[in-house]
Amino acid sequence: QVQLVESGGGLVQAGGSLRLSCAASGTIFSINAMGWYRQVLGKQRELVATITSGGSTNYADSVKGRFTISRDNAKNTVYLQMNSLKPEDTAVYYCNAAVKIFSLLPENNYWGQGTQVTVSS
Repeated sequence: QVQLVESGGGLVQAGGSLRLSCAASGTIFSINAMGWYRQVLGKQRELVATITSGGSTNYADSVKGRFTISRDNAKNTVYLQMNSLKPEDTAVYYCNAAVKIFSLLPENNYWGQGTQVTVSS
């Protein structure tokens, strides 16, 4: 199986920065896209940013220019650098990865357990 373990969440004042990390481990043949999503209680989970194995990135409009996604393929790890944080960025942030556990099998989506980010005004 595949496990995604996130770290780096916490409490920060508006205008501050946090860096989230997510490491994938287990039976991994390859990882295609990795990404970050966030969810506020009572609302749908929304995309924050994604990155392909080749480094192509995609961002939600609300975080463009403030957040940067990156990955270390050798470590099966994805990062989210969050700058100029706003109270509306407060949410549980989830890591996602599209993983092949064997070359002949299709990829499956895996999720981390989530890490809380709270931005105070």
